Amino acid sequence: MSSEPLAVVQALWAAFDRFEFVAASPLLHDDFVFELPQSGERIRGRDNFIAMNAHYPGQWRIRIQRAVAQGDQVVTQCEVSDGATTVHAVSFFTVRDGQISHIWEYWPDPMEAQAWRAQWVERL
Repeated sequence: MSSEPLAVVQALWAAFDRFEFVAASPLLHDDFVFELPQSGERIRGRDNFIAMNAHYPGQWRIRIQRAVAQGDQVVTQCEVSDGATTVHAVSFFTVRDGQISHIWEYWPDPMEAQAWRAQWVERL
């Protein structure tokens, strides 16, 4: 397994996509912290993070749409879907000693396009 930050993050998302949460545990640093600023939550420790994901309702598939890495920092934009609902997550990773030590994650809510700018916009 590569200790390059981008490869470590890609390995985490690949394991989660296969629902192999326990197998992803070695990718997380001993002092791992996960933060969700939108909901004001912090999860300390790899065991808590793995347990939370293993108990998450549904079977969500993860597809990395974009990844940017510089030094020990990696940012991913992922599409997450259970087949009926699709959402997007933006995650900021710090990788230390070949393991993920910190994740800050944002789950933006979908929003309606603003009518006032329609003449300049192409809908996706």
